[in-house]
Amino acid sequence: MSNKQSSAVSLNILGKEYKIACDFDEQESLIESAKQLDDKMRKIRNAGKINGDDRIAVMVALNIAHELQLLKDENLRLNQNLNECLANMRHKIENVLEND
Repeated sequence: MSNKQSSAVSLNILGKEYKIACDFDEQESLIESAKQLDDKMRKIRNAGKINGDDRIAVMVALNIAHELQLLKDENLRLNQNLNECLANMRHKIENVLEND
C-alpha cells in the first residue's frame, strides 16, 4: 500500500470539468497534461474539419499515441547507438590495457 497522499484535481477540458484523483506529487504534471490536451482538442475543433467531441478526442489520442511511438522509436535508436559506442570504447580500453 502506498503512503502517498492523493486528492481530487479539477480539470477543465473543452469547457467540461473533470475531477480526477491523483497523488499530490503528480498533480502539477496532470494539470499540465490536461492543458495540453485541451489545447490540442481546441485546435482540432477550431479547424472545423471534425465534428463531435468524441471524434476530436479520438483524433487527439491518435496524434498523441503517434508522437509517443515516434519518441519510443527514437529512444530505442539512441540506446542502440549508445550501446555501440560503449562497446567500441570498451574494446579500445581493453586493447590499450593489453598493450601495456
